[in-house]
Amino acid sequence: QVQLVESGGGSVQAGGSLRLSCAASGYTENNACMAWFRQAPGKEREGVATFWSGGGVREYYADSVKGRFTVSRDNAKNLLYLQMNNLKPEDTATYYCAAQNFGGDWCRPSGKKFRFWGQGTQVTVSS
Repeated sequence: QVQLVESGGGSVQAGGSLRLSCAASGYTENNACMAWFRQAPGKEREGVATFWSGGGVREYYADSVKGRFTVSRDNAKNLLYLQMNNLKPEDTATYYCAAQNFGGDWCRPSGKKFRFWGQGTQVTVSS
């Protein structure tokens, strides 16, 4: 059974940085599509960033985070990271890790095939 556990959330001031981690267990597929999503109160869940290493590393980002967030993966440790810099109050949300054990062109923040989800970690950015 695949389990995803997020960590690294917290409270920061605008302009600060945080690094989120997602630990995957019961699951070692290096060709997996992995992603970060977020959901703010009263808003729909949105894709933030995706990572897929099939045929070469492919990273995609939502327009709202391009140039500020970086997604990366440590295959040896089954960890997915999200480095968040220059945080803004509008980044405040619960951040979720998601995965599917195959990738492809669908592996983008708008992708709909994610099967496994973590419980989320809260990020709060104050102005």
